[in-house]
Amino acid sequence: MPFNEILSILMLLTFMGMLLLGVRVAYAIAACGIVFGLIGFGPMLFNLLPSRLYGAATNYTLLAVPLFVFMGVMLEKSRIAEDMIDVMGHLAGRLRGGMGVAIVLVGVMMGAATGIVGATIVTLSLIALPTLMRRGYNRGLASGAICASGTLGQIIPPSLVLILLSDLMGESVGTLFAAALVPGLLLAGLYVLYILVVAWIRPDMAPALSEEELSTMSRGQLFKAFLRGVLPPMLLVGAVLGSIIGGIAAPTEAAAMGAFGSLLLVGLSGKLSRAVLTDTLRQTLVTTSMIMFIILASQAFSLAFRGLGGEDLIAEFMDMVPGGLWGTLIFMMLLLFVLGFFLEWIEISYIVLPLLLPFFVAAGVDMVWLGILICMNLQTSFLTPPFGWALFFLKGSAPPEIKVRDIYIGVLPFIGLQIFGLGIVMAFPDIATWLPKAIGWMK
Repeated sequence: MPFNEILSILMLLTFMGMLLLGVRVAYAIAACGIVFGLIGFGPMLFNLLPSRLYGAATNYTLLAVPLFVFMGVMLEKSRIAEDMIDVMGHLAGRLRGGMGVAIVLVGVMMGAATGIVGATIVTLSLIALPTLMRRGYNRGLASGAICASGTLGQIIPPSLVLILLSDLMGESVGTLFAAALVPGLLLAGLYVLYILVVAWIRPDMAPALSEEELSTMSRGQLFKAFLRGVLPPMLLVGAVLGSIIGGIAAPTEAAAMGAFGSLLLVGLSGKLSRAVLTDTLRQTLVTTSMIMFIILASQAFSLAFRGLGGEDLIAEFMDMVPGGLWGTLIFMMLLLFVLGFFLEWIEISYIVLPLLLPFFVAAGVDMVWLGILICMNLQTSFLTPPFGWALFFLKGSAPPEIKVRDIYIGVLPFIGLQIFGLGIVMAFPDIATWLPKAIGWMK
């Protein structure tokens, strides 16, 4: 085996070893890229690296990331979830499992409005979980519904995952947004169906609201709550997504209008203050810095790995996987799923995907369809123990009577539903590609 290929294998092993030792991902990936790049290329590495870093830092599409983060955090500050839960809870309350269904619908709307998993789960946990407990909901079912609904923002546009995948895969953001819409709603539909089936089989696990509770809000109050707290953010999100998918505005311009619109909505609601603005800017800075740091660090790693012939080594390995192209695709999905137990989606995206995607590009696989499969797979990383962030967010904000065991058991059926939904989209690619083709984004 050539010396460079041995170096590329050692590079991967060293990186995994550093992760096991607890080194932060961005530091580990940058250190491996620079050290092994210097061993393989010498000082020439530093002649090549600046242009890669400059290209990533000046990527116009990535400018949408801080703008969408700002929009999501600002809308979260407007406390739209409270109005959404009031409205949806009363509309679905007469149905057994109705409050669980309302949680999923709020998760869809919060995912579209903010796209911030932590904010959605913490908000639903603080507002809805105590209410569900008082009404006799099973702890596991309630916890699982909140965790799973909170992760819908990772696939329902505007999603940061889709924006970064568009950069990695060379597809337009609008195309991926359009492609993700139906699969995202499919997942939400599976959650709703599961909750209704459980409520039908075991009414004690998800009882309906009593008439006394339903009478606490009249139709007029319900309508006012909808007009005040639900309709404005939904119109804003619809305008942002519609302008991108419809080709009226580029993602960055649409994100800028979304950020301005969220600022305007919070201002008109009377909740805008210096403290809110400062907190929003701080959260936006932290989130964006984390994402960009990993993106820049991964440039050194990918440059060194490709230069050492690692990409050819990966291609040879993928050719050895039994089952042809479908076998390789299933292998990649399993690999991403397992990695999701230990790594975050941003780390998987910029460490693992650049190694695997060239094989599928060469094989002529539809990158839009593949991108949606990857996005649905990465969504499960928020739910899978031991490092599922959705589980941590819920445990940190849930009432004391909610135990870790309740949360872990509760999310298992929803992980199964996500895998089932992924299988459906794998078997029927038109679920993902129909809408982009219908609006002219794909041939």
